[in-house]
Amino acid sequence: MKQLRVSVLVGLFAVAGILSWAGARLWDSVGTLPSVPVAAPIVLAVIAVVLAATAFSLRSRLRAQRERRPGAKGVDPLLAARAVVFGQASALVASLVAGMYGGVGVFLLIDGLEVPARRDQAIYAGASVLAGACVVAAAFFLERVCKLPEDDDENGGTAAKAA
Repeated sequence: MKQLRVSVLVGLFAVAGILSWAGARLWDSVGTLPSVPVAAPIVLAVIAVVLAATAFSLRSRLRAQRERRPGAKGVDPLLAARAVVFGQASALVASLVAGMYGGVGVFLLIDGLEVPARRDQAIYAGASVLAGACVVAAAFFLERVCKLPEDDDENGGTAAKAA
């Protein structure tokens, strides 16, 4: 399984942001721009909390297993792999959604905040971008928690040479 790359997430964010900014300009010139849902930052924040809770749970279970505490509950490798895949997928989708709301938010900021409804929409869009960033951070933390230690064969046998 490949690790998440920041460059891929930033690229997704930028492309989605530019396309949604252009789409918002076009849509606003033709008619009324659809509103940013109030639930968007809430849903992203819930996903971030779920990812962080999973990461903390797995980290404590792995630490207890490593320290050989009595009654320590082991971690199923398939469960850890599924958690990492869920985190990676969530980070990709969150960067795409955050870019989309970021582009709409930039359009709303440039267009002017005199109208209270547009100001509220810009706040919701900004909160969505912030919550999307939290999802990405939680996904990176989960991936770090579930990362296996480097194998000696992959390091060219450096552990054997040091002994």
